Amino acid sequence: MNYEGYGPHGIAIYVETLTDNTTRTVANVRSVFTKFGGTLGTSGSLDFIFSHKCQFTIALKDGVDMDDLILELIDLGIEEEYDIDEEENEVTLYGDPKSYAAIQKWFEENGFEVKAAEFTRIPNDLKDVIPEQRETIDKIVERLDEDDDVQNVYTNMKPLDEE
Repeated sequence: MNYEGYGPHGIAIYVETLTDNTTRTVANVRSVFTKFGGTLGTSGSLDFIFSHKCQFTIALKDGVDMDDLILELIDLGIEEEYDIDEEENEVTLYGDPKSYAAIQKWFEENGFEVKAAEFTRIPNDLKDVIPEQRETIDKIVERLDEDDDVQNVYTNMKPLDEE
C-alpha cells in the first residue's frame, strides 16, 4: 500500500509500505501525519509530483561513451538524463519501471557491473525550506521510517546540497 499526503510547509510526502495489516499501517501513518500537522491525502493525489522510475547504478567501463550507451538503451526505456560519480567511477541511469527486467538483462549480457538497481520516486518539483522547516520534515520522515511496515519515504523537499 502507498500513502500520500502533505506535511507541514506544503511538503509532499509519499510513503510506500508492505504490510499484512493495512488497518494498523494506515492508522500509524495517519498518526504521524496528524502529530506533525500534516494531512493524509487520497491515493493518486501526488502522482503529478513524483515520477515512478527504475534506477540503475553501474560501474563505468573504460572506453564507454555515455552518449553511445544512452542511444543503445533508449529503446529499452532508459532516459537521457544520468548522474556520473567520477570519484566512485559509476553512473546512475533512470528508466521506465516497466522496462526494469529488460534493462537489467541488457547490462548483464553486455558485461556491466550493476552496483544497485531499484525502483524509486523522483520529485518533479522541489520545494525550498528553511532549517526549522527541514527539521520538522526530517522528524516526520524519521518517524515514518521507524515503522516496520514502511519501506520507503519520499518528499519533494530540496536536498541540502542543492540549496
